[in-house]
Amino acid sequence: METETATPWLTDAEQCAWRTYLDVNRMLTYQLEKDLQPFGLTINDYEILVNLSESAERRLRMSDLAAATLQSKSRLSHQITRMENAGLVRRENCESDRRGLYAVLTDHGMDTMRNVAPHHVESVRKHFIDQLSPEALGDLHTSLKPVAEQLRGRRGKP
Repeated sequence: METETATPWLTDAEQCAWRTYLDVNRMLTYQLEKDLQPFGLTINDYEILVNLSESAERRLRMSDLAAATLQSKSRLSHQITRMENAGLVRRENCESDRRGLYAVLTDHGMDTMRNVAPHHVESVRKHFIDQLSPEALGDLHTSLKPVAEQLRGRRGKP
């Protein structure tokens, strides 16, 4: 494809790697989401439960949770409302900042996390980990780490 740009087009090998990555990302996300459906959770719900379950006092400021899950504050607020209605989380005021709010994992949310986590890990193993040799997993980590670090450093930048 010829255009009037200085951007170098992807080589066949680069195009193949890129498209394979996109396919795996989409299909794996779809499968993991499908495997969470029997529990009434989305992949975003599960990510929020994980973040809260691993945080001190099972709570995070909404702004920190939005940053951790790469969601806008508005989108996260809607999702937290839905999760509140399900009894998984609750909001608490931040005593040090009257405008701030915490998302707090409820006991029901923690019980849900404990119940769902083994099934989610089984799904991750079945559809990803067990498809690769230990060496390939190590190579994948080594290959993707600089990409993750570069993107993490760009968060919030154009």
